[in-house]
Amino acid sequence: MTQSEVSVRREIPARDSLDWERAIAQMGLDAQVQLLPYALGFFGICLPVFVIAAGYAPNAAWLAACLGLYGLNWAVFYAIIDWRKRNRPSIENVRLHTAVHIAAGLLWALAILQTSYFSQGSGLLSEVLLVLCAGGAIGVIFFSSPSLPSLLIVGPASAVGPIMSLRTNPETAQTGLLVLCGTALAMALALILNRHLRGHFALALEREGLLVEREGTLNETRKLAKSKSDILATLSHEIRNGLSGVAHVLAGALGAGSRGAPSREQLKAALAAARDLVEVLDATLDSEVAESGRLSVKPKPIDAGGLIQDIALLHRGAASAKGLEISAHVDSALSDAAGAALADSARARQILNNLVGNAVKYTLRGRIELRAFRPSTDRVRIEVVDTGPGLSEAELAKAFEPFERVARTGAGVPGAGIGLALSRRLASLMGGELGAESAPGVGSRFWLDLPWDETAELPETSLAPRPQPAERALRVLIAEDDQLNAAMLRAVIEQLGHKVLCVADGQRALDLINMGELDLVMVDGRMPVMDGPEMVRRLRALPTAAARVPVVAVIGGDAEEALEMTAAGADSVLRKPVTVTGVARAVADAAQRRDREETVRAA
Repeated sequence: MTQSEVSVRREIPARDSLDWERAIAQMGLDAQVQLLPYALGFFGICLPVFVIAAGYAPNAAWLAACLGLYGLNWAVFYAIIDWRKRNRPSIENVRLHTAVHIAAGLLWALAILQTSYFSQGSGLLSEVLLVLCAGGAIGVIFFSSPSLPSLLIVGPASAVGPIMSLRTNPETAQTGLLVLCGTALAMALALILNRHLRGHFALALEREGLLVEREGTLNETRKLAKSKSDILATLSHEIRNGLSGVAHVLAGALGAGSRGAPSREQLKAALAAARDLVEVLDATLDSEVAESGRLSVKPKPIDAGGLIQDIALLHRGAASAKGLEISAHVDSALSDAAGAALADSARARQILNNLVGNAVKYTLRGRIELRAFRPSTDRVRIEVVDTGPGLSEAELAKAFEPFERVARTGAGVPGAGIGLALSRRLASLMGGELGAESAPGVGSRFWLDLPWDETAELPETSLAPRPQPAERALRVLIAEDDQLNAAMLRAVIEQLGHKVLCVADGQRALDLINMGELDLVMVDGRMPVMDGPEMVRRLRALPTAAARVPVVAVIGGDAEEALEMTAAGADSVLRKPVTVTGVARAVADAAQRRDREETVRAA
């Protein structure tokens, strides 16, 4: 089976459904058409019978009618072939095609009936010619056998003429009985053949279903392989370039051996490059999760007007650095309307951050504007309009393809080329839609449509307090074998005003705990020499007061690792990459726990 054939038949009906029977009937009609050349040849051989019978025609009018009927049959067969080329049989029109086939078969039955009528007056040859007409009827039965309706209707109709002609004549009645028995036998064999063909057609349908399923699996495999290849190519290019950039900037900041402090510009450049890398990784991972169907959203009422104000404020610094003006406008009708937009707040922010971030990256001069309004009673629209380079229709379509970037506008601009494709998928998951229009040299307008519920109520918002320096400095031990993670944790904890010791394995951490009193231990789950769970178990087994020190497990996100750490005695769990808020909360909880224990001991 060729690729085109598989693409035509994309859906195979269920085995016990009515469409399955229609598909079998369609294949029977196709088999009849395949037999058509042989049928024409068969009736061509029968022409001598007609010529002999025509010699006994009672008048020229009957002879002309007989000739006309045979000619009509041939014309009808060729017309059916042409008609089928223009009207391919399908499950939906199988009844029409069956009716056409039956009508064409009845024309041949009528021709045999007419020939039988002529053969009755052929004298000594009458019996022979009628038997030959019966043979023609058996031929019609055979060629009707692939289609059961045709066989049941056309078969008996074609045999009526010669059998009745033989049976009505006392001299040929015995021969008529034999012809009747032979025709009945031929009909029984044709029914058996039809049953065999139906089984063959069923196997062919099942085989085709397997081929279609295999083709679908192969397409999914190719799609997955391409996705993996695109991910590897993107990560290889973006992360290699990004890390190289960070390394060069940091090397320059160190002054290649100079004792001078790194400049603010150098550190800002390294930070910007690192953030670009995080964005690429986040977008790539989200895209892969979405592609596998494991990405879920939780739509809730959100404040669309407040959202675009926050997004504009977030990107104002980057826009101002390029000399761009950025503004947000909320339609008064939206502000006064009852209800709220429904969306996953984090995902809606992710989409708008991507749209506004793209506008800031690609717009060289002019302005960026965010608008929120209601185009209809059940939708809210958020637009991001810029005065950037603009895109043609082909470029805009390419921009929405995963891992595709527009060379004209994307040269020299970091990115993975999956932001818009991921944003469109996220919008669809939230019941919304992401669209765009653009013109080269003028700018672009992207919009996000979200559902609007007039009965929804916005939740009361409260600002989370920013982490403040601690009133009392704690002594914190970090057991982490990854130097970068250890440095991040140390920087956050010292920023909060605490003192930090760092070790690279669990055994060294236990030695330091035994040497002096500590207020908090932060432990990685996977370390050399002694891993996190073993270290915590030994810590809790100590006979001294150190066994009660608060322990925070810092893990890579594995649920099994989290269970191991809590089962060993860890008080709480932080997942990497850690945030300032998360570390501050964990340290604050440890400080409170320590204070309570000191209060209990003092009492």
